[in-house]
Amino acid sequence: MKGKLILVGAGPGDPDLITLKAIKAIKKGDVILYDALVNPELLDYAKNGSEKVFVGKRAGKHSLIQDQINQLIVDYALEGKDVVRLKGGDPLIFARGKEEIDFVSQFDIKYEVVVGISAVNLPGYYGIPLTTRGVNESFWVVTATTKTGDLSNDIHLVAQSNATAVVYMGLKKLAKIVDVYTDHGKSDLPIAIISNGSKPHGKIVSGRISDIVNRYKDHPIPAPALLVIGEVVESYEHFQENFVYSEGYQQTLR
Repeated sequence: MKGKLILVGAGPGDPDLITLKAIKAIKKGDVILYDALVNPELLDYAKNGSEKVFVGKRAGKHSLIQDQINQLIVDYALEGKDVVRLKGGDPLIFARGKEEIDFVSQFDIKYEVVVGISAVNLPGYYGIPLTTRGVNESFWVVTATTKTGDLSNDIHLVAQSNATAVVYMGLKKLAKIVDVYTDHGKSDLPIAIISNGSKPHGKIVSGRISDIVNRYKDHPIPAPALLVIGEVVESYEHFQENFVYSEGYQQTLR
């Protein structure tokens, strides 16, 4: 019998932010294929004898390319093994989960999806609301980088609105994003960079469009990072400080 693919969202880094359903799925997997953004503590839920394979991808540092990961899933499933594909955040939000589903479906391999808490929720983790009554009526979730590596045109669109922008994969394009917002007269708009999500070494740098590039140069926090742009960022308790917060998810226990 063929095994199946179980796409599992591991959440944004804090191991306590994984769902009960995700834990049950990990426990059932014969093989766990896990990404770089997955907290390794979650692998402790795997059953004895399961195979754990790191398939993480980071900008410029790929362990396996996506085509290889797709084939690996199929190979294990055709051996009769249930494959847990453990992804940071949610498997269907900028995580290429749909590509994996489409590939395994060609081999009549069944799949299921266990949604996870995505990086979209990270601003709230640091006390930054995505919406505030009287300030904004929406938030946009966009990727800064297209498949070809260019700056997404959606950045130009959200910069013209009053929406809060939550920008994935935008750190390397920070200067270009700043230019777009500046061109639309938004140089005073608050912005925050959240690095390493809700992991213990998570950090945040905040400022305004006009000075965030220099603040980032002074505090070059690493990728992966999420950009949050909008008036709501000013409600961050350390916004007025030239501040790098480095206690990660422990800050929620104060």
